[in-house]
Parts: sequence; structure tokens; C-alpha cells
Amino acid sequence: MKDEILEELEERLKKTLLAFKKDLSKVRTGLASPSLFEDVKVNYYNQMMPVNQVASINVVDPRTITIQPWDASLVPEIEKAIQKSDLGVNPISDGRMLRIVFPKLTEERRKELLRLTGKMLENAKVAMRNIRRESVERLRELEKAKQISKDDLFRREGEVQKLLDRYIDLCEKAHKEKEKEILTP
Repeated sequence: MKDEILEELEERLKKTLLAFKKDLSKVRTGLASPSLFEDVKVNYYNQMMPVNQVASINVVDPRTITIQPWDASLVPEIEKAIQKSDLGVNPISDGRMLRIVFPKLTEERRKELLRLTGKMLENAKVAMRNIRRESVERLRELEKAKQISKDDLFRREGEVQKLLDRYIDLCEKAHKEKEKEILTP
């Protein structure tokens, strides 16, 4: 039971870290990244499909991406979907493929993005602390039920805290990398 609690804790912390990294990857930094288009969906045979499942997305240079649908009739549909998205870019179509040039970020926009990623980091930390709190409560319930000793409880609480600290450090490292990306012109 006690090991299950630690395993479940690590699993939930891992999921929170992955969700945080995924959210970070969606923050546009002025650099072209195919992951920015993961949430852009197009109507393909009456089904909403992510762009990356109906087209190849290629990074041409640090600020340019090309999107080449496998079915050329999708070009206008993809173009509309990108324009409706909150990416703030305007695709250029040649009929067969789309070219997207990402504008350089203004200083004001960089500061905005730093605030946004800071909030994302804080939300991830809060979620992780809540997960820790739940795990510690479960351990205390085991101690009250006399299934583990007080010494065992304190040792396990220490393990829980070490695990939390490790995952928070991983979140902070991911945030620092994103911060560097945002600040790089």
C-alpha cells in the first residue's frame, strides 16, 4: 500500500510535468515549430482532424514553416483554420502548399509571454503540491490505522518531498529553457 502511494505519486507528478511541457511548447516564441499546429483542426471528410494528420509540416528556417497537405484540396481549409486559430500568423498559399512566416516578437510581447509562462509554471507547481498533499494525507491515514509506524510515516513523507522537489526542478528547468527561447531575438 505504501509503495503504491509513492508509485501513484510519481505517475501523477510525471503526468503533470508532461502536461506543463506540452503547454509550454504551444507558446509561440517567434521561432517556427510544428508543435504550434497540434491544436489546429480541419474538416476532412466531415471529421475534424489535426493539421499534422492530413499534411506534412516542415521547418524551412527558424521563422518559416511549410505545410503541404496530402490532398491539395485541403489547402484552403487549412489556410482558414490557421487564420481562425490564435497563432497570430497569416499563411501564404500557392495552391499546393502553405508557407507561414512567423514575425519577430516585440519587446512588449516577449514580456507578456514571460508572464504567461510564469503563470503556467506556478500552476504546475500548485498542481504538484496538491498531489503531494493528497499522498501525505493517505500516508497519515495508514499511520492512524496502525498500518505503518510513526517513523515510517516521517521517512515516507521525506521521500514524497524529495520526489516533489525533483519534479518541480524539472518544471523549472523546462521553464528556463522556454524563457531563453522567448528572450532570444
